Amino acid sequence: MPLYEYFCEKCDSAFEVTQSFSDAPLEHCPTCQGAVKKLMSLGGFALKGNGWYTTDYKKSTGDGGGSKSS
Repeated sequence: MPLYEYFCEKCDSAFEVTQSFSDAPLEHCPTCQGAVKKLMSLGGFALKGNGWYTTDYKKSTGDGGGSKSS
């Protein structure tokens, strides 16, 4: 299930909630019952480093990827 981040306008606190896609967004802070806003945050998946994709595919034979003529 996705993890959503909210910010409370009353107590100025940020918190995370695990919710299903079909769940309605929270409207009240669980601590002070103040109004909350859903925050946009970066996802937890990042592709880093050089050549991360080269290990996922078979290496080419060095012919430039073109077809060989006989």
